[in-house]
Amino acid sequence: MANVKARTRPWRAIIALVLAVGAAVLSLTADQIFTEHVVGQVVSVAAALVFCLLAVIAVVGFAGKSRDVMQPVTGRAHAAVVRYTIVLAGSIAALFITLGLLNVPLDQLLVGGAVTSIILGIAAQQSLSNVFSGLVLLLSHPFGVGDEVSFRSGAFSGQIEGIVTEIGISYVRVETADGPIRLPNAQVLASAVGPAGQSDQTVPAGQTGQAGQTGQASAQADVGNAPGGSPPAG
Repeated sequence: MANVKARTRPWRAIIALVLAVGAAVLSLTADQIFTEHVVGQVVSVAAALVFCLLAVIAVVGFAGKSRDVMQPVTGRAHAAVVRYTIVLAGSIAALFITLGLLNVPLDQLLVGGAVTSIILGIAAQQSLSNVFSGLVLLLSHPFGVGDEVSFRSGAFSGQIEGIVTEIGISYVRVETADGPIRLPNAQVLASAVGPAGQSDQTVPAGQTGQAGQTGQASAQADVGNAPGGSPPAG
């Protein structure tokens, strides 16, 4: 059943796109088709709203299909980024086309939208920082899902070690010895990342032998220099 849905999804998106184009054409030519001005205006507005609905359905369908195609190749996180990008860009395009069909002045709307975007950007600075940091992590790929890594940062109050189980848009999910935790992408991007267990200092075998000989010689010297101690046998 899931395979059938996956195969029919592109066709549903294509049909929705074709119907959306037809609705846009009807909205533009409604005044010429209907002699009564009121009827033409009503049909034009209704067709514009239908176009917006069908366009969004088509965008979501194409975005979902793109995710399904890219997920086996690029992984779940990268495929999700592609899907979100297509949905965002397609929805904005459908909104502006709908406003154009409704004869809404776009210049004033753009100015108001710019001011609103600045206000929302300041209010959601932390969330946007996590989103953009997630995009940087997905593109730079300092670690991948399944890697056992160590994060060192003052924001984490020291060091966190674990296995990366998910790299999302806002958080990185890590399976640690104390259980799963979610680290904000902005903090992960600002932290030092390396393989887990790097802090354990091991001494090579050759240096261990030299250290043992040096310690033995020092012990013999201490015995010889001690009061009443007998010098080492010659």
